[in-house]
Amino acid sequence: MEAASGHSAERGADGGAAPKGAESRRFRCVSVIIPARNEAENLAILVPEIGRALSSRDHEILVIDDGSTDETAETVWRLLGEGWPVRHIRHDRSCGQSRAVQTGVFLAAGDVVATIDGDGQNDPVFLPVMIEALERAGAGAGLAAGQRVGRTDTPMKRLSSRFANRLRDAVLHDGTRDTGCGMKAMPTELFRRLPFFDGWHRYLPALVIREGLTVVHIDVKDRSRRFGASNYGILDRGMRGLIDLLGVWWLMRRGRRRAAITETRWNNDL
Repeated sequence: MEAASGHSAERGADGGAAPKGAESRRFRCVSVIIPARNEAENLAILVPEIGRALSSRDHEILVIDDGSTDETAETVWRLLGEGWPVRHIRHDRSCGQSRAVQTGVFLAAGDVVATIDGDGQNDPVFLPVMIEALERAGAGAGLAAGQRVGRTDTPMKRLSSRFANRLRDAVLHDGTRDTGCGMKAMPTELFRRLPFFDGWHRYLPALVIREGLTVVHIDVKDRSRRFGASNYGILDRGMRGLIDLLGVWWLMRRGRRRAAITETRWNNDL
């Protein structure tokens, strides 16, 4: 497999370039979360692709089956039998992409979580690129966010995505060109403490910046869907998306004041 090399840039909490020279880190285990609804045929290809991309790292793959009515469960069990480190976690009904991601985050065994869409349009070869970029950026970085290049979606979907991204950046100043990309990597502990709401996965850069951390951006290749049709559409880019945007704007304004915290201790023997 040809190695991927996405262009990366880092954005600081104040919207400017993040400081250089941060001390790097190394994550122990990667938990890859795939929110999926009726994606059995795509998962049969995607899971082995992920396994091969991360073959040099300790990892697990969590398929969050969001109320599927196809053969998702059987596909995952077959992949497990083939030796891939995959887990099947099922919602009894469809709860949406954000809730599926959150379910995976709280069940992940790894100390870093990477998310990827279940339709196969995200190329897994960029997973190690994103994780390594997050490691190099050090503890001051909270998120590696993929940004799609060569979009293969319909013109209407691309147009609505472009409008939503420009509006969001104008309001939140998160410096992210494409928050709709399903490929993201974040330390598990940080992911678990972010405020949750439906549609939350589209505002992760802003929520991470709110925590006083930086965002690393990685250009990733977009691929055509092989099988089926989209199960998570553009509904939240209308009025619901506007309400979410205003809510995140409020959260960011209310979380602005931060202080360095120290504790003074006295020696009682003196």
